[in-house]
Amino acid sequence: MEVLTTTEMERADRLTIAAGTPGFALMMSAGQAVAEAAMDLVAEGPIVVVAGRGNNGGDGFVAAAELAARGRDVSVILLCERDSLSGDAALAARGWKYPVLPFNPQAIGKPALIIDALFGAGLNRPVKGDPLEMIEAVNANGAPVLAVDLPSGINGTSGAVMGAAIDAVETVTFFRRKPAHLLMPGRKHCGHVRVADIGIDAVVLDEIRPQTFENVPEAWQAFFPVPRIDGHKYARGHAVAVSGDLTSTGAARLAARGALRAGAGLVTVASPREALAVNAAALTAVMVRAVDTSIEFADMLNDKRLNAIVIGPGAGVGARTRDLVHTALSAKRGLVLDADALTSFAEAPDRLFESIKASEDPQVVLTPHEGEFPRLFSDSSNKHPNRSKLERVRAAAERCGAVVLLKGPDTVVASPDGRASIAANAPPWLATAGAGDVLAGMIAGLLAQSVPAYEAACIGVWMHGEGAREAGPGLIAEDLTEVLPAVLRRLYDAFGIDY
Repeated sequence: MEVLTTTEMERADRLTIAAGTPGFALMMSAGQAVAEAAMDLVAEGPIVVVAGRGNNGGDGFVAAAELAARGRDVSVILLCERDSLSGDAALAARGWKYPVLPFNPQAIGKPALIIDALFGAGLNRPVKGDPLEMIEAVNANGAPVLAVDLPSGINGTSGAVMGAAIDAVETVTFFRRKPAHLLMPGRKHCGHVRVADIGIDAVVLDEIRPQTFENVPEAWQAFFPVPRIDGHKYARGHAVAVSGDLTSTGAARLAARGALRAGAGLVTVASPREALAVNAAALTAVMVRAVDTSIEFADMLNDKRLNAIVIGPGAGVGARTRDLVHTALSAKRGLVLDADALTSFAEAPDRLFESIKASEDPQVVLTPHEGEFPRLFSDSSNKHPNRSKLERVRAAAERCGAVVLLKGPDTVVASPDGRASIAANAPPWLATAGAGDVLAGMIAGLLAQSVPAYEAACIGVWMHGEGAREAGPGLIAEDLTEVLPAVLRRLYDAFGIDY
């Protein structure tokens, strides 16, 4: 579940070599893993390896030699002269006993498979000249492509396309994933990602101390809330969803139902009086309470059993919402701020951040999408346009003092302490009206059960994606809460929890 930047991966290599494993041994294992993947992808037909001048090309030479030894028809196209190679790549090239083809797109021919070993994960400048032409030719060829470590043209840490990038059907990476395997657009170019063991001991992670993780259940299993056999609904917390006016009540109800399905023992919608009847008529297991002003809201929160709040879905943009947010922060409850709650502070985000930081140990989660994010964090979006999504969200969390969740097909969750997760399980049909409202409510439901803010956000994001997968194409937001029991059952089975 650990995700390593290119710098961290280089350090893992160095630590392994310092412990006694030669670098060439790692290259041999990597190349053999690529050969195995190639054999799995195509059972017959010629294979072309497009190799670069670095260690990525060395992996390609090892793979080519291994495939030839297994009787496959293999050829190698090399970016440079073979004599100009150095280090482990030169050793790998010596193991290839056949000629190399000139670096010319016409040399590709019509293979059954192309192995992309041109550039590795460390590419940090735009692809130009002959390599650009080769990448374009590989993509136009029509043969499936197996990428070594990362598709050439992708920056391993940011996931950005550096001018042009290979479109692979599968990528073989080594030891641990890189951010680009999970972040868009890199993930789209990778195809299926296979992580190969090449002899790096996981003990190196103790020294590297990675702060980025794939958002998978293993990352937060210890924090997953499970009802006790001797428990009761009050032990599972009481979440509050704040509703807006009569014309925009549905979003708050979606959030309220999300909180209830995520496990909160009780949920109440705090509703303006004019919308009270509408909310009451549309809700059954969720309660309603009349709240028009921040004073009434503060009075409501005098009940300490109300321990988690979600404000934003359909709340309305303006002074009332800002006042309710400040009241919630003063009450020091678990708090999710979404949609209108974020937009209400777009003109003066520092007022919100100061209020968050004034709380002791704030359990606050901000859940913007890409349209809302720059309104609050313009310094993370405008002044640093080349920052990756991961870097932007980390900087935002540090600035505001809260957990920040930036939604998308590669949702990133970051904590002010530097931890971050990247989710890769959301299907495309999750992009539908109201889905974010359900997510905000789910996170509030987890906060109500005393799950810490960072883990609550990670769990909510993963369950949200799995719920969409469970519902399938044609999903609408209301479906998400109905499929959560199936998602929870799968988690119970995976964690060995009786039910």
